[in-house]
Amino acid sequence: MTPDALLHPTPAGLYCPLGDFHIDPVRAVPRALITHGHADHARAGHGQVLATRRTLDIMGLRYGAGFAGEVQAAEGAHRIGDVTVAFHPAGHVLGSAQISVTHGGLRIVAAGDYKRGVDPTAETCEPVPCDGFITEATFGLPVFRHPDPRAEIAKLLASLRAFPDRAHLVGVYALGKAQRVLRLIRDAGYDETFYIHGALEKPCTYYEAEGIALGPLAPATSEKRAAPEFAGRIILGPPSAFAARWAQRFPDPLIAFASGWMQIRARTRQRGVELPLIISDHADWAELPATLTELDPGEVWVTHGR
Repeated sequence: MTPDALLHPTPAGLYCPLGDFHIDPVRAVPRALITHGHADHARAGHGQVLATRRTLDIMGLRYGAGFAGEVQAAEGAHRIGDVTVAFHPAGHVLGSAQISVTHGGLRIVAAGDYKRGVDPTAETCEPVPCDGFITEATFGLPVFRHPDPRAEIAKLLASLRAFPDRAHLVGVYALGKAQRVLRLIRDAGYDETFYIHGALEKPCTYYEAEGIALGPLAPATSEKRAAPEFAGRIILGPPSAFAARWAQRFPDPLIAFASGWMQIRARTRQRGVELPLIISDHADWAELPATLTELDPGEVWVTHGR
């Protein structure tokens, strides 16, 4: 059997005919296996969903309790039809997993999104030997070489000391990036209260419930709070909020954004970013070929990039 007979792309997403399921389908299907809770991978409306417990929790937070007809937490190996599937940590965000599909001695791993570095807010990526590897390549160009995230946080704290009268607004995605940035700043010795946009509240509360300490947080959305209170403070919010009135009520805001895309100057200019922070939850150019060399699969399929 060849890898494409075990898994192959369809309009709905990666499909396994021997197990009759899709992996991260882009439309509602009878049975879906989900790698992680970001909306471009985890959608509502499937008949059945198999994912890690944490991913199921996150989907419930995002879509409500009835987001699928039936859900099952992935623990250990599962027999589905004629194949065996297993979920392995991907290191992308909390609960993220690579999905291995095995039949007759042939194994394909659909990695989903992954990163190889250490992150205390996500399970550490575990490389899985395989015959076929489906890798993302979001940052699959040599220009993308992510620096030590601790050095990027040091830039933010240095700016805070240099401009104590300015509110420092940091753009972060609500799931994964927000909690990682919060934890990085805490680990750098910052113990003041963080102010967060309302969109970050549920994910942060969930991470705390899972034992990932983020320290004192307060809402940055209350109209009753006086704007001067935010001077010299760190406020985190989703990128969409920075184009809205929400960002205009802070004193002389200094706009930062935490993303691997901040390596590209044109992106920083487009977003009006004064302080780019190159912090990514994806593998960079060095990690992508290093992972392929380590696994040495017979076939490599590339998605989400070049």
